[in-house]
Amino acid sequence: MDRVMYALVTLAEAVLGIFGVRALYEQPAYAVVERLDRGVEIRSYAPRLAVETDARGQGDGDAFGRLFRYITGANRAGDRIAMTAPVESGGQRIAQHIAQRIAMTVPVERDGTGTMRFFLPRAVAAAGAPAPTEPGVRLVEVPAERVAALRFSGRLTPEARAAQAGILAAVLAAAGRAPAGAPFVMGYDPPFAIPFLRRNEVAVRLPPP
Repeated sequence: MDRVMYALVTLAEAVLGIFGVRALYEQPAYAVVERLDRGVEIRSYAPRLAVETDARGQGDGDAFGRLFRYITGANRAGDRIAMTAPVESGGQRIAQHIAQRIAMTVPVERDGTGTMRFFLPRAVAAAGAPAPTEPGVRLVEVPAERVAALRFSGRLTPEARAAQAGILAAVLAAAGRAPAGAPFVMGYDPPFAIPFLRRNEVAVRLPPP
């Protein structure tokens, strides 16, 4: 993809993102296996590949910057990475396309320790994602798992995260479910998206069934 096309695609995604349109983004595959009170979903996620980094006490902005640099060329292949996931068919065509463009999926995941993840498309994982070149950025294989998630809209402020995490914890306790780890947040939209159209989720991992 040349620079002009890359800029046009990025601009189109930014405009659509204002209105909460995420049809251009691939999402990790999951199945809803149970629904609890207050809209809490118990999901079964398939294995997936992510690129992650730690905030190192510097805040989400620095962590996001390191991951963004990975998808914009700070990788062994020097690939310029567009934040969309084009649907391709045919193994040879996909392999040739990945050499020029890697897509990022949503959601962006943040946990309570400051670790942030971008999930990579299944085609990229299958072909072999390029290794990061920046220190502190790493590829991780996320195994199949069960997650309890609660969706909400609005701005992703610390107060909103805490309030929704409290609701999730109360629902799980009432259902007799014990989480296997600390809550984390999944964000599906850019920060400039219209707040009431945003998709945010607070979630916890659950023990294997």
